[in-house]
Amino acid sequence: MPHTPESAAAPILDVRDLVIAYTSPGKPPFVAVRGITFDVRPNEFFGIVGESGCGKSTLARALCGLQPVRSGTAAFAPMPRGAVQMIFQDAVGSLNPRRTIRDALGEVLRVHGLCPRAEIPARVAALLDEVGLPADVARAYPRELSGGQCQRVSVARALAMNPRVLIADEPVSALDVSVQARVLNLLADLRRRRDLTILLISHDLAVVRTVCDRVIVMHAGEIVERGDARGLFANPRHPYTRQLLAAVPDVSEIGAAAR
Repeated sequence: MPHTPESAAAPILDVRDLVIAYTSPGKPPFVAVRGITFDVRPNEFFGIVGESGCGKSTLARALCGLQPVRSGTAAFAPMPRGAVQMIFQDAVGSLNPRRTIRDALGEVLRVHGLCPRAEIPARVAALLDEVGLPADVARAYPRELSGGQCQRVSVARALAMNPRVLIADEPVSALDVSVQARVLNLLADLRRRRDLTILLISHDLAVVRTVCDRVIVMHAGEIVERGDARGLFANPRHPYTRQLLAAVPDVSEIGAAAR
């Protein structure tokens, strides 16, 4: 069930007039994000929705420092290094196929000095347990796991950094509906238990409506609508939002599975 944070809380992320453009030799710049402004509150489940190519994944990469911006600002509240983590759509592809899950998670803990070397196996087991995976998954390679299990490993890898903000870019789009619901429930539970702020990027209105508190709708690099998730989907004002809703036969299916 979506949760509404205190409206008076200072933003944990403040985006102002952000412009992101791609440049190629001999070609004019392609502006992927066109001067957008929004803020995200602490402990909020914030949705960014739109069709492929609307600029939402470019925005996600910029927020993580993986994509330069042309102008404007995207400022997080002061927090420790590594406190903003990203979960990618291609969970299997984001894991090294030649390394076990124990090695993948253990490397994060070791490289960042997050716990003594002798405690790494126990910490790996605890991270797997936190995302609902049995301890023997640590011995597996990514190819031996399902897509849903790999996505849970990706979440565990992000949690190893003790984040305050998770940016989840299409985290369930490659999964079937029942697995989507379980991963969404996991993210919602982690938000409560770890006091996380989660930005959920998706083209799927059912996914966004199920868990998000507030939503922005992006089209052609711009924000065309914003508001409380329930109100926005119950009474969409912009033609593009209404078009997205009309293209979804039943946006309640995932919500029913997730409850």
